Amino acid sequence: MKEFDFIRRYLHRSQADADVLIGIGDDAAVIRPRAGYDLCFSSDMLLKDRHFFGDVAPADLAYKVLAVNISDMAAMGASPRWALLGAGLPQLQEDWLAEFCGSLFVLAQHFGITLIGGDTTKGDLVFNVTIVGELPQGRALRRDAAQAGDDVWVSGQLGLAAAALHHHWHTFALPDAVFDCCERARLRPEPRVALGQALLPVAHAAQDVSDGLAQDLDHILQASGVGAEVFADNVPTLPQLHDVLDKTALYGCVLAGGDDYELVFTAPRSCRSAVAEAGRASATPVTRIGRITQDRGRLNILNANGMPVALASLGFNHFE
Repeated sequence: MKEFDFIRRYLHRSQADADVLIGIGDDAAVIRPRAGYDLCFSSDMLLKDRHFFGDVAPADLAYKVLAVNISDMAAMGASPRWALLGAGLPQLQEDWLAEFCGSLFVLAQHFGITLIGGDTTKGDLVFNVTIVGELPQGRALRRDAAQAGDDVWVSGQLGLAAAALHHHWHTFALPDAVFDCCERARLRPEPRVALGQALLPVAHAAQDVSDGLAQDLDHILQASGVGAEVFADNVPTLPQLHDVLDKTALYGCVLAGGDDYELVFTAPRSCRSAVAEAGRASATPVTRIGRITQDRGRLNILNANGMPVALASLGFNHFE
């Protein structure tokens, strides 16, 4: 199979989108933004042996390649609309491509995303997605809008993906049932698009948790010129992890493990009921884990006894 046969057979699918004037098949795509909306752009690259194992199932890989980008749109409160896929593939193996592309388009269709272009070349399994979303003009959730006195919230459960990775790396061993649950979270994170949109009139600042809660919350603190106090034992995780991991390992996964693709966000204390309603409306669990302080750039993480929690690192570093 040649490159353009692959594009025509697997990527050039009929996708109903009146705002796409020219899609796959030309030198560039052309889209027509809707009046009254801002466009959001984001791009993420995933490499074999850095972001995923080489033996990952193609359906799981395709899901995650797109899901991590959708999560960026969720953090902005945007609706994901269009995506471009760049892929380095060692060979064009039809069974593998059929499974990969089938999964990719199922997730894209679920979130109303149209694949409008990209590029392919021979390489050792590397993927880059550029995603474009839209949201009402001037309404984007940002990192630089947290205010002293805000509550700090997170969605879902954190630390599961990191626990699965440590099981793969033989740092510790999880019981089979616990590993299966954590592995599902690692392979199939759920982008919180509906929650992000429900938070537009409520939240001050938001960020998706990709590299670790502590590190990603710190991005908000640095951008906003504020500090935070977080209560480590309030951060939601899989209950069984409390039974099988010691505190050091548990805190490492939950607070600094990353690969969660949940949302961390801040909102005024007066909006607690509105945040809870946003969670209910989007069918997303939300948990209050701390507060924003005036201590510029200072993140204090405390245990149940009010003592500081020491972390070996705040999160994932691509160059370590």
